[in-house]
Amino acid sequence: MSALRERYGDEVTLTGEGGGSEAFRIVAELSVEGNSYALLQSERMRSEGDIEVFRVAMDDAGEPHLETVEDDDEWEAVAEAYDDLQFGSDDQP
Repeated sequence: MSALRERYGDEVTLTGEGGGSEAFRIVAELSVEGNSYALLQSERMRSEGDIEVFRVAMDDAGEPHLETVEDDDEWEAVAEAYDDLQFGSDDQP
């Protein structure tokens, strides 16, 4: 379930639309509602306590690639699942 870590280790470098690149630490990989996600954090984001959520999809060759999560509800569901993983959940099954 850790496709990115298996392929890239603990860090991945992303290239932005402007061509600049930035290193991100792979904070976590998790599955929510049948989809795989990666939570990434740059050094700048770490100092601000922010994370970025990406959907992890596999291409035809079986290589993982990242897709931007633009839906706010999807982003929140993944962030909440990460919080539950880190801090536990008060929800009872």
